[in-house]
Amino acid sequence: MKPAAVSAYTLVTALGHGQAAHAAALREGRTGLRPQGFETAALDAWLGVVDRVDETRLPSALARYDCRNNRLAALALRTDGFDEQVRRAVARHGPQRVAVLLGTSTSGILQTEIAYRERGSEGALPAWLHYPETHDTASLARFVQAALALEGPAWVLSTACSSGAKAYAAAARLMAAGIIDAAVVGGCDTLCMTTLYGFRALELLSSDVCRPWDARRNGLSLGEGASFALLQRDDDAPAGWLLGCGESSDGHHMSSPHPEGTGAAEAMQAALADAHLQSGQVDYLNLHGTGTRNNDVSEDLAVCRVFGRGVPVSSTKGHTGHALGAAGAVEAAITLLALQEGLLPHGLHCEQPDAALQANYLLQPMRRALSVAASNSFGFGGSNACLIFGAAR
Repeated sequence: MKPAAVSAYTLVTALGHGQAAHAAALREGRTGLRPQGFETAALDAWLGVVDRVDETRLPSALARYDCRNNRLAALALRTDGFDEQVRRAVARHGPQRVAVLLGTSTSGILQTEIAYRERGSEGALPAWLHYPETHDTASLARFVQAALALEGPAWVLSTACSSGAKAYAAAARLMAAGIIDAAVVGGCDTLCMTTLYGFRALELLSSDVCRPWDARRNGLSLGEGASFALLQRDDDAPAGWLLGCGESSDGHHMSSPHPEGTGAAEAMQAALADAHLQSGQVDYLNLHGTGTRNNDVSEDLAVCRVFGRGVPVSSTKGHTGHALGAAGAVEAAITLLALQEGLLPHGLHCEQPDAALQANYLLQPMRRALSVAASNSFGFGGSNACLIFGAAR
């Protein structure tokens, strides 16, 4: 692919709001995870809950979209001056030439869960529930498109944990086809009962803080987050470059990765080929790294097969928690931040590294000028994605 300019990006997670807050937390090794409940769920778990979401208000013209997921999206759009950067792109290209391509998993399902508790005596849901604008998966793209007054192609990808990363790849294809000149990409996911109890039922939710690559790891910590990036064909002063995208679908199992990481390796190899790079040219790799027993083993095998044991790697889910459909977008932004800051974040909570895992896992943050960095995102059902970014030049 021809490199696409990343003209602007932003992120909001339990670590904080915006690039500066995240850079500071990554440098200092702070986590946004806490042993806490959420809404009516009282679980023995560590969660990454974003603050100030409930206080966020949508404009009256967008009131039908009001739900936690769209409030978080609105909060992120206003962070780091992102919405202003999009307005400049619209002035340059026109609203019809700017797409909105986003990832989510549960969208605004929490709104329906709350409405279900308030249903009438005959089972009718309350009149205040606006299904297409909140619960529906497409709600996120509809809301962002309306909030930014865009008129180009708009859709949501929902491929579990690879969703936010695959949005980048979809935008790259649309630009290559000449359909658009720019795109707002990323993802947004918030916590809800379906997610919390669903992952507990799958026995993937840890009662301990998540510990990717640690010998004692026993599951993931859920979080919520939103991240958006503005991609353009070119830019004189970009924040970075999208150099390549790789995707695969191995379909090994509904929720478990291929034990040898076959599909994951294929995605990484495809991204390198798309970027016209050799594995040794990548300076840092942000792992999917959920902290579950099987995921870390299979990803380690795949990483070592493609990159060997030299490239520095880490998972930042110990900082933010696993933001599911937004994870790929959040970690793409962290990868861009690593390039921008010359910072290789380390994997939090890995105190007893698993001797069976052979990748060069970072136990302390490092400062180093970076030219190329990659980010892995792997979803249920074998939906795999890898993004490769280049530093601004």
